[in-house]
Amino acid sequence: MSGTGEAVATLGQDALAVYADDPQVSAELETYAVRLREPLRVALAGMVKAGKSTLLNAIIGEEIAPTDTGECTRIVTWYRWAATPRITLHPLEGEPVLLPVRRVDGRLQFELGSVRAEEVRRLVVDWPAERLRHLTLIDTPGIASLSSDVSERSLAFLTPEDAPSEADAVVYLMRHLHASDLDFLEAFRDTSAGTSGTVNALAVLSRADEVGAGRIDSLISAGSIADRYRADPSLRALALEVVPIAGLLAQTARTLRQEEYHALALLAAVDRTAREGLLLSADRFVRIEFSPDVGQEARAALLERFGLFGIRLACALLQGSVHTASDLARELARRSGLDQLLLLMGQQFQERAAQLRARTALTGVEALVRSHPRDGSTGLLTSVEKIHTGAHEIRELRLLSALRSRTVPLAPAQAAEVERLIGGSGVAQGVRLGLDDGASPDDVRAAALAHLYRWRGITENPLTPRTAAEACAVVVRTCEELVQEAQVRAHA
Repeated sequence: MSGTGEAVATLGQDALAVYADDPQVSAELETYAVRLREPLRVALAGMVKAGKSTLLNAIIGEEIAPTDTGECTRIVTWYRWAATPRITLHPLEGEPVLLPVRRVDGRLQFELGSVRAEEVRRLVVDWPAERLRHLTLIDTPGIASLSSDVSERSLAFLTPEDAPSEADAVVYLMRHLHASDLDFLEAFRDTSAGTSGTVNALAVLSRADEVGAGRIDSLISAGSIADRYRADPSLRALALEVVPIAGLLAQTARTLRQEEYHALALLAAVDRTAREGLLLSADRFVRIEFSPDVGQEARAALLERFGLFGIRLACALLQGSVHTASDLARELARRSGLDQLLLLMGQQFQERAAQLRARTALTGVEALVRSHPRDGSTGLLTSVEKIHTGAHEIRELRLLSALRSRTVPLAPAQAAEVERLIGGSGVAQGVRLGLDDGASPDDVRAAALAHLYRWRGITENPLTPRTAAEACAVVVRTCEELVQEAQVRAHA
């Protein structure tokens, strides 16, 4: 546990002592103590049919989440690591119920019996997937659904009015940027971050292969749109990054089967002009007979798994330097945008997991104390304020949010450097300092010292505006820690 996490854990114990005679508040305080020890919770959110379940399957690396429009897609569903598969239904009233673990075509089938979706608080899927060891993924119902109760279920989970979000961070999927997307991200930031005002969301331009009507250059077009969204000040203040993702292709790449590779290799061997004619539409591809080796049923299965874009891309790769199923899977995953998303989730969420969990717990304890004042509350709130002002990791997160909201009066180049130094691109030493992976401890120390002297000078310059100087002081503290870490490693 980080130093901030230990301080928040101590605060929680002090709060439990103050509220020892209040079972309800004590139970809520215990949940925050548990959250400090749990894996980071990352929710996938977005409008209906944005591709949340498909992307979740791609991240996990297995097709387990249902992707149809059935009853279970209207329920908040948790996916967490366990050695043995298990599905637990948590109703709004009554005790949890174990459901049978049943898969059809690889995907789980949630058999609710007579229980209706609106009577379920959550489904919890325990699953032995390596990706879930350090990350709990939460699939949420679509926001802005035609069914208002479905939307309300997601919003109540992600943006409750009087407590921090159940999720520590969110991957938000959108097909286009609408005012409703910004409204949700703003509500999530304000709810999850509380008074710390930090940003903990990644935006995904989903179903990116559909941007160019399935053309082989669709992801290039989607990348241009993502660049434009990334530069939008309103979105930049709410999301750490914008990534275009072809979710179906990503899911298929992670679960590619040998028979699919074989069928694609046969298609790639067909005359290019003839193949492109077949790929003009889904109907033509399935209906027209052109090869006895790849029948209608096989083509229909490929279309469902890859889409026209994925088939075009796979055939192009197989005509080039890709000659094995594993190589094809890796290249499809890279081109789908999944690799970039996983890298960002690692840099922005998992490397900061301890800080994000601590911030969530701190926000929750503060909200409880403020809503239930009594003798001892003032002392607890004083401790909260001390953690807010003294926890450097939280100050970095707060400054990152301020930089993205453009409320810090720094030149663009300076702001970009500050963002990198405080961990906006990742918290590893080399990433913060802009160094290559192979940089020596002496190189790291020299770079850290150079940044320290530079930003200390800017901080102490009487011409630096007060708001900028306060931001620079955070950078100086970061640089001091980087120097100390470099010295320790140099003498190790």
